[in-house]
Amino acid sequence: MTMFTSRLPGAFLLALLVLAATTATAAAHCQIPCGIYDDHMRIHMIEEHLTTIEKSVNSIHALQKETPINYNQLVRWVNNKEHHAQEIQDIVSEYFLAQRIKSDQPEYGKRLELLHELIVGAMKCKLNADLKYATSMRDTLKQFETLYFAE
Repeated sequence: MTMFTSRLPGAFLLALLVLAATTATAAAHCQIPCGIYDDHMRIHMIEEHLTTIEKSVNSIHALQKETPINYNQLVRWVNNKEHHAQEIQDIVSEYFLAQRIKSDQPEYGKRLELLHELIVGAMKCKLNADLKYATSMRDTLKQFETLYFAE
């Protein structure tokens, strides 16, 4: 082993320490850089997911009436319904709850309540093929939208 190779691990560690000590850290205040996405778009995305859930539920009901039942298509529509319900839960939790709703905002408790209703409603959409859950979520979303943009 040469003298150069025996010093390599030490030199590497020293360089790593110097790099770590001189590198500035960026402290981000949110998960998504500000200004790229807007709140109105997120509301519209949730509405679109609800429309897709409604179409999925209607397709599930139609497929269940067919003889013979096309189970492949039925499973695809169930998976689609569940995927879009999960998307709603992700938007509500990762965008609104984690980043946009602050405890010093007016009607903080009511905002949390409505967002929680959306998350639970999406869970019920996953568990059932009943349009009443999507309809209820539309009402809840409208209440949240009105309250959220009232500022």
